[in-house]
Amino acid sequence: MRIFTPSFLIVACFVIGGMMFKSMAPTQCGTILPDDTIFVLTGDERRIPFAMRQLRKYPDADLYIIGAGAPGAIETTKHVSIESESKSTYQNARAIKKIAEKVGLDRIVIITTEDHMNRAQYLVKQELPSTEIVACPARLTGMPPGKRLERWAIEYVKYIATMLGIKES
Repeated sequence: MRIFTPSFLIVACFVIGGMMFKSMAPTQCGTILPDDTIFVLTGDERRIPFAMRQLRKYPDADLYIIGAGAPGAIETTKHVSIESESKSTYQNARAIKKIAEKVGLDRIVIITTEDHMNRAQYLVKQELPSTEIVACPARLTGMPPGKRLERWAIEYVKYIATMLGIKES
């Protein structure tokens, strides 16, 4: 009886890769400097409240809410702006690039959920290779373990697709 069949090896590689994917995701917010520019990617109800808590700690930082879905780009306060055109993580990365180049940023903070951070960082780094990216993940608290595992698995598959060149996933 052969234990190491091709299908077993594929499943084993997928599972081990998924474990590595999860272990590589940042779990703590990196150092935010007082005058940093923070980009929060929408898509989960935890992200914007988390970003607003960070902004309260750093009142001189600028915050861009990316992919809000509202019509047009709206300046909401002195330090908070909304970008509403982008609809995917790849489009979020392109929007961040446009803003970073316009403002002249060489360092940015990215806020998204911990399961989404690897792919978001990868896509932003592809658009802004010489920009320092500080990860600040919102934790998936208060979520049943099965739902959390499902989200991680979906993000892992999307990450694999992104690494294969499929950016609009």
